[in-house]
Amino acid sequence: MVGRGHYPALATVGALLAVQTSAPLLAQSPESTLATFEVASIKPNTSNQPASMVGEPGGRFTAINTPLRFFIRTAYRIQDDQIVGGPGWLNTDRFDILAKAEPTVPPFSQLLPMMRALLAERFKLAVHSEVRELPVYALVVAKSDGTFGPRFKVTDCPLPQNGARPCANISQGPGRLTLRGMPITDLLQFLAPATNRVVVDRSRLTGRYDVDLEWQPDQLPQRPAGAGDTTSIDTNRSSIFTAVQEQLGLKLEATRAPVDVIVIDHVEQPTPD
Repeated sequence: MVGRGHYPALATVGALLAVQTSAPLLAQSPESTLATFEVASIKPNTSNQPASMVGEPGGRFTAINTPLRFFIRTAYRIQDDQIVGGPGWLNTDRFDILAKAEPTVPPFSQLLPMMRALLAERFKLAVHSEVRELPVYALVVAKSDGTFGPRFKVTDCPLPQNGARPCANISQGPGRLTLRGMPITDLLQFLAPATNRVVVDRSRLTGRYDVDLEWQPDQLPQRPAGAGDTTSIDTNRSSIFTAVQEQLGLKLEATRAPVDVIVIDHVEQPTPD
């Protein structure tokens, strides 16, 4: 069901990815020096069960029936077209990955670098970074008079005091995103996976905003066999492109721009444990 380009059915660590600070892809320390999971188990999965990926506080990470491409994409906070090269089994072979860090690891702060270290150790993943011109979406203000849509407004949330963010928050679900007191760059991080393309900011908006966005995902989340119909998604919702324009007063324009990519130099099938 999941192939190159779209993984809408996966429950990912989306909020975690969105609040991480943007940085060059390989600006981190070498993977061999990164913090690592205390325990990690990797096994192939040939079942038809729904794919899922979840990061939890305390350094826990679980991926079920997940292609390695999506694991790489998550660990490096990139989209599919930012991964160059690699064998075909990155898209087709599925894995269960269960990992746990030491209890002293702060919630989330080391999860992504530990995922990269796990890729290097168990899949022998070696990559390098390049900049290539790729198709992207540019986020711009849709109306010539600069007015916003009904679900996008300048926030009333005060600036953080001493690092505390009393009312700034992020909430998301399938086809739903709520931001409070966030800069426009945080919105970009959620629009990218929804459009499966890098989104660049050309809105010239420098403030902090409240966003309430609803759209029709490409695919509804999978549920385990036998589970009832628990989705509350209105299947008559607009596409992400229409929703952004009508609800936010912004627009996603197709263009091209220089984008950081990772090129896969080497990767191996893991030894199951």
